[in-house]
Amino acid sequence: MHPMLNIAVRAARSAGNVIARGFENQSELMIEAKGSNDFVTRVDKEAEQAIIRKIQQSYPDHSFVGEEGGVVEGSNTDYKWIIDPLDGTTNFIKGIPHFAVSIALMHKGRLDQAVVFDPIRGELFTASKGAGAQLNGFRIRASKAKELNQTILATALPYKNKDALPTYLESFRNIFFQAGDVRRSGSAALDLAYVAAGRYDGYWESGLKPWDIAAGELLVREAGGLVTDFKGNNDPMHNGDIVAGSAKVVQTLVKNLKA
Repeated sequence: MHPMLNIAVRAARSAGNVIARGFENQSELMIEAKGSNDFVTRVDKEAEQAIIRKIQQSYPDHSFVGEEGGVVEGSNTDYKWIIDPLDGTTNFIKGIPHFAVSIALMHKGRLDQAVVFDPIRGELFTASKGAGAQLNGFRIRASKAKELNQTILATALPYKNKDALPTYLESFRNIFFQAGDVRRSGSAALDLAYVAAGRYDGYWESGLKPWDIAAGELLVREAGGLVTDFKGNNDPMHNGDIVAGSAKVVQTLVKNLKA
């Protein structure tokens, strides 16, 4: 395992311990609203701090971008850690056991290492640039589906921007009638990890932040999948719109999303 990936795994497990304890003590969550349908808990903040502390023990000069703590500029700007300490906070708050820690490392502007950790199922998805993707130490590969029929896809509703629902429903309808079925789980990081593992054949979502996408994007690419934005471009973190899956499935999804 790459040394920096090893540190990321340790950091993810440390955060996972914080999250698991919090999940068992729902009455102590201290929930705050960040915006419309957007929440944060004490556990989110403590998990992010646990991640940063663990990484800084080995790399004190690195930079960080976290969902809760924002940007922490280090003296070495070549290395930037992109962190979502608890992706799927609403699931977590409601006692739905589907959420994850997401940690990615960018080196000179390119994704280099990735970890998505599900602390409830004990599933650890990892990837290093050029070295493939793994689940609990075993190699994973994305689906090779060529047609949408019989595929299982994943998406998310535009719950933070409900005015966008009519446009979303139009593309959803076109995709739904072509696909086998569509899931909506509430965690972008796990959706992308499941695409990397071949559990989902494809996935699309809009309005995401870099910390939602970064780790999962590298996982999918290293598992042999394709990742684009809604226009088929190669940098979904730039505008927050992402499509992932096998090459053929992504091409079909992009065609429907452009329509």
